[in-house]
Amino acid sequence: MALAAAQKQKPRIKPRPRPADKAYQFVWEGVDRRGTRVKGDLRAPSVDMVRADLRRQGVTPLKVKKKAQPLFSARKKRITGADLTVFSRQLATLMAAGVPLVQSFEIVGRGHQNPSMQDLILAIKNDVESGTAMAEALAKHPNHFDDLVCNLVAAGEHAGVLDTVLDKIATYKEKTESIKGKVKKALFYPAAIIVVAIVVTVIILLFVIPQFKALFTSFGADLPAFTLLVIGLSDLVREWWYLFGLGVAALIFGVGKLFKKSQAFRNAIDRVSLKIPVIGPILNKAAVARFARTLSTMFAAGVPLVDALDSVAGATGNVVYADAVHKMREDVATGQSLELSMRQRSLFPHMVIQMTAIGEESGALDGMLAKVADFYEEEVDNAVDALNSLLEPMIMVVIGTMVGSLVVAMYLPIFKLAAVV
Repeated sequence: MALAAAQKQKPRIKPRPRPADKAYQFVWEGVDRRGTRVKGDLRAPSVDMVRADLRRQGVTPLKVKKKAQPLFSARKKRITGADLTVFSRQLATLMAAGVPLVQSFEIVGRGHQNPSMQDLILAIKNDVESGTAMAEALAKHPNHFDDLVCNLVAAGEHAGVLDTVLDKIATYKEKTESIKGKVKKALFYPAAIIVVAIVVTVIILLFVIPQFKALFTSFGADLPAFTLLVIGLSDLVREWWYLFGLGVAALIFGVGKLFKKSQAFRNAIDRVSLKIPVIGPILNKAAVARFARTLSTMFAAGVPLVDALDSVAGATGNVVYADAVHKMREDVATGQSLELSMRQRSLFPHMVIQMTAIGEESGALDGMLAKVADFYEEEVDNAVDALNSLLEPMIMVVIGTMVGSLVVAMYLPIFKLAAVV
């Protein structure tokens, strides 16, 4: 069976993380093999590393010095998921073309536009060049390369198919980044429109309503209750606007801090988000797609199923699914089939369970899970498009109601005065 065959593979490697070497920008001058004077710039941890690198390229260094930084240098860009995805694809392409690993790192690093990413790639290259296994070199940067990637690379190095594994990692990252982008798109659009509506409403309350209030005072007539309510709200906002602003800022700051510091709070957010109408089903499908894609990629690379499930739990992106996968790992470790364990969790759709059962019986679990991932990634794509189509008219109704109510409240006294006249 597929499980028995996978269990024979070498267990995953978990090297001890170590901080990355800091790199600097150096300018150099030298003479090449033809005696021509050449110059350029290079990122490296030290002058000695620059000189050694130049000699390997056939250049005799004459002058090497650290490049002067401007007085107000720009802050380094952070490394994003897109940066790591591009790095994975470029490295996989170069390895598939037969370029040596160290040289591949150098080519990719020098061509990257993000200095932070260049430093990261250079640190990995230096470790690999000094004889460290690539899986161990990646594991020194846990903020950028999780256990899943390190385990896949370790399996590829052990089996001698590193280029194939790197291609699978690149495909996996492209798929996961795509699905993350679709989910963010589904959440960002309505949030942005609602924020704009709130800002417009506040501007009307602060600057427009007071003008109407001065006009109505000159009428000397009784105002409708709705108009008095809106004027009172405007007075309240104008008088205590700084308290409202501080309250909103404190709420955002507090929630952000709580989200970063409290695992229990994050878990609660994950559980509640799956039950939100319309949004919840999309998040469920996205979690199933990530589960299937990750497990398919790791199992195809030869990682034992029990070890693969350990890494898959963190890749699902939701604590509910992560807890379920951890329990599934315990079941599989005791000899239970993956299909039966999934059935007991009551989280996975019937189609996913049946495809898993067929994959286990036929010995093609990775292929079946890949098909499941393709199906649910397309489902997420379609659900996001449908959500956007549904939300647009709903958001217009909300904005129209908020702004329209204020307009009607201000024009009611004018209509009343016209009726009296």
